[in-house]
Amino acid sequence: MVAIIDDDDAVRTATASLVRSLGLKTSSFASAEEFLHSPRRLDADCIITDVQMPGMSGLELQARLRAGGCRTPLIFITAFPEEHVRRQATAGGAVGFLSKPFDGQAMIACLDAALGGIA
Repeated sequence: MVAIIDDDDAVRTATASLVRSLGLKTSSFASAEEFLHSPRRLDADCIITDVQMPGMSGLELQARLRAGGCRTPLIFITAFPEEHVRRQATAGGAVGFLSKPFDGQAMIACLDAALGGIA
């Protein structure tokens, strides 16, 4: 299952549609906190998360997951692609860092890298 975390409903819906078109299951969450409190978090094979969200950011989510021993691959999406944020995400093990609006093929390539060959 691919977990999609973004406070923008349109982005969640579009991203989920793309992921499902690849034959993958999805679960969508409006915040990092919602994801962390969901039992579905344990089913995630990959996490696609926005960087900037109200409450916990995507980078804070990554830090919390890694501190807890979670090694689930993360793909970041952002409307504000700042280089220092990209470096921080990558240093934490992100497999992708895409600018919104992102290209579908770029997301598929990230999912392929995260999940070991889906495309």
